[in-house]
Amino acid sequence: MFATAISLLAGMAALAGCGGAGVPGEARAVPGEAALRAAGEAEARQEAAVNRLTAEEEEAGWKLLFDGTLDSWRGYRREDAPGGWSAAGGSLALTPGADGGTLITRERFADFELALEWKVAKGGNSGVFYRATEAERAPYWTGPELQVLDNAGHPDGRAPETSAGANYGLHAPVEDVARPAGEWNEVRIVVRGARVEHWMNGVRIVRYELWTDEWRAAVAATKFAEWPGYGMAEEGHIGLQDHGDPVWYRNIKIREF
Repeated sequence: MFATAISLLAGMAALAGCGGAGVPGEARAVPGEAALRAAGEAEARQEAAVNRLTAEEEEAGWKLLFDGTLDSWRGYRREDAPGGWSAAGGSLALTPGADGGTLITRERFADFELALEWKVAKGGNSGVFYRATEAERAPYWTGPELQVLDNAGHPDGRAPETSAGANYGLHAPVEDVARPAGEWNEVRIVVRGARVEHWMNGVRIVRYELWTDEWRAAVAATKFAEWPGYGMAEEGHIGLQDHGDPVWYRNIKIREF
């Protein structure tokens, strides 16, 4: 009898441990539950930090260009934002459609450090313009562009000077550090007078100087030679290009020098 009772108790414990009914109302331990809970909390903390400034960043002079709304943005040569751009899920996203167009900041900037994250869909193409003016029909007629691209899935990825992170058409990245389509890439663009740097995923991949003889010669050998105002402005708008493909931006912030 005693042995039978021990056997029954052991059986009940085994059933409870492998998903049996156990005691009504009693919480059951699930293998890996603590790890899952910790991962969820870490993800929640990360999401809470998206599109926010830390106290240290605020003290250093950073300000948000995207706070979860489109308040700091408008369309190129228009006062409202194109309908294809939306603020959803913590990202500034482009859904290609009839009402498209490049998005630009309402403010203009001269010397600055711009930081942001981007990701594209497979085969996607976009870009970040800087010091772009509205003097011409298109923003790329005046503003240099950091290329945003799925290198593996887009033809532009075959040429270094048009690959992700390049100063489009002019200066190639020193190495390909772009992450695959669907993954976030961290970017910094630093502009001080004539000096420009592109950083991506922690690596300085492009460095050049505007308005030099070398720069003018490089421009003269490209399509940009058609537009005398290309790269000549000392201040202008930050722009996010609508190239007809889904693209997402977040954590967009800037500090001026």
